[in-house]
Parts: sequence; C-alpha cells; structure tokens
Amino acid sequence: MKRQRLAEFLGTFALVFAGTGAIVINGASHGAIGHAGIALTFGLVVMAMIHTFGDVSGAHLNPAVTLAFAVARRFAWRDVPGYLGAQMGGALAASILLNGLYPHDATLGATLPAGSEMQSFVLELVLTAMLMLTILSVSTGAKEKGITAGITIGGVVALEAMFAGPACGASMNPARSLAPALISGHTEHLWIYLVAPVLGALVAVPLCSQLQAKGCCDGQCGPGPSA
Repeated sequence: MKRQRLAEFLGTFALVFAGTGAIVINGASHGAIGHAGIALTFGLVVMAMIHTFGDVSGAHLNPAVTLAFAVARRFAWRDVPGYLGAQMGGALAASILLNGLYPHDATLGATLPAGSEMQSFVLELVLTAMLMLTILSVSTGAKEKGITAGITIGGVVALEAMFAGPACGASMNPARSLAPALISGHTEHLWIYLVAPVLGALVAVPLCSQLQAKGCCDGQCGPGPSA
C-alpha cells in the first residue's frame, strides 16, 4: 500500500495546490484567471492526476470517493484509513505551501456558502452524487484509468465548478475543503463540506446499482470504459 498511499498524497496535493491555488492567485492578480479559469483548473488537474496515478491507486483524491467505493464493495475497507490519511495529508501540505507563498490571503481558497447553509448543503450533496455516479459508471473496480475516464470525470468536475462554484464553492471533496479551512482558520461552515459530499457520494452507490448491470456494486463489476 505504500505506493498507493504516496500516489493519493501526491494526487490530492496537486488537486488542492492547483485548484485552490488558482483561487488564491486569481485574487492576488485582480481576477486575471477568472471564474471559468478556476473551474477549468479543477477539471484539468483532476484529469491529469487520473492519467498520472489511476493505475497506481485509482486516483481517488477524495475521501468521499474512497468511502463510496468501499460501500460499493469495489475497494477494501482495510485500505480506507490509509487512503483517507494520505488524501488529508496531501491537501494539508498544499494549503500550508500556499499559505507560505501567499500569507496575506484570507481564505486560501476555502469553500464558503454564498447563500444559506442549507442551500450549499443541498447543492454539495447533489453535485457529489452526480460526480460519484459518473465515477462509478466509467471506472473498473476502484480504478480510474484511460482517456475516457480521465476526460469524463475531469469534465464533470469542471462543469459543476463552473455553474455551482459561485453559490457553494462546488467542493465535492472533504479534503479539498478541510485543508484551506484549517490553515486559514475559516472553519465556521466546514461541516457542510465534510458531511454533504460524503452523503452525496453514498447516494450514488444504490443509484448506480439500479442503472448498471447486475453485480456492478457488489465487487463483481467487469471491465468498463476505464479498463
């Protein structure tokens, strides 16, 4: 598991460093990147990390994804703690580095609701359910590898960040939200981004089992588009 944990650490580091880094640099450069650029950055870095680490660890990069794979019996529960620790460690390392580079940034790209907490909670739940349903549909077991999987999953991340980012931050990832919140001290709404993505990812599991071939979410799923 050492290689897999290192891949998850590095992949999640890259996701948080590039994604939240785009938010931080956009603020420091007076909007040079723009909202569309930030959304594309998140989608592109996810796609790149799937191609880089998909055949090593599955490139989960997200505690909610790892937990959903385990519930779907596509990933061993004994390996969950190691993955979660690596993902959280990679995210925290990225936020610490960004804080060192931009010490005057107030939030370090933390996800914060623009409206009510309930609005953001529902949005995060639905967004993550959509993302996880896509991941389950284009992956084989707990692996996400290949042109189809990388482009599709990265595209969904960019799409959801593009339209929902201004409302809720479009986190869909507890590690991505936890790290900048802890390092910047903006933890007042953190519970939304820890709970809603996990619930949304878990909702996707029974939906996928109803949509895909029998045995898809009981550990017997055969080769799919990402094989």
